[in-house]
Amino acid sequence: MARTQAFDRSTVVRAARTVFWRAGFEGASIPALEEATGLSRSSIYNAFASKRGLFDAAVQSYLDEVIRPRLRPLWEDPVDPDAVIVYLDGLRDAFADAGSMVGQGGCLLVNTATAPLAQDAEVARVVADYRDELRDAIGSGVAAFVGGAAADDGDGLAETITGLTIAAFALARVAPAHAAGMLDTARHLLTAARDRIPAAR
Repeated sequence: MARTQAFDRSTVVRAARTVFWRAGFEGASIPALEEATGLSRSSIYNAFASKRGLFDAAVQSYLDEVIRPRLRPLWEDPVDPDAVIVYLDGLRDAFADAGSMVGQGGCLLVNTATAPLAQDAEVARVVADYRDELRDAIGSGVAAFVGGAAADDGDGLAETITGLTIAAFALARVAPAHAAGMLDTARHLLTAARDRIPAAR
């Protein structure tokens, strides 16, 4: 008979997620993961096969519990016209909060994109899929916010807003003021695009 796991998997994954988020895959030592999760090295390997297996589980929980709840308003039917502004303002507030994980760690997947682990094909695919998901959600929000102008320059604007958001994530830990400034720029570009609608009619 298989032995029943004597721990809550979700709780363990969340604890490991925090370690990976702060230190990255390479920087997250097994002792640090043991301390955070309360599991021994052997228990981690029995449950997740490897440190990489635990990291993969942490990334999935990051997408499901951190990223997608923030993006969900951008997928509503219909999307609230101000949803993309609320999203950007929420990130800005998180960057300004030194006690938040976003303020401390930026974005787990953006950080991973610049780490040696990103050379792994599966990790690269996950990061690229995340970027596409973010781009599609922002595109939906841009279309709702800009309205009539979306048909003219909405795709390019969505790409620009996505790029600014990713750059802001990359800077959040080391230069939060600059990260916030990028989000302010994104907000300005959105407002300027919407304000051009009357002149185009």
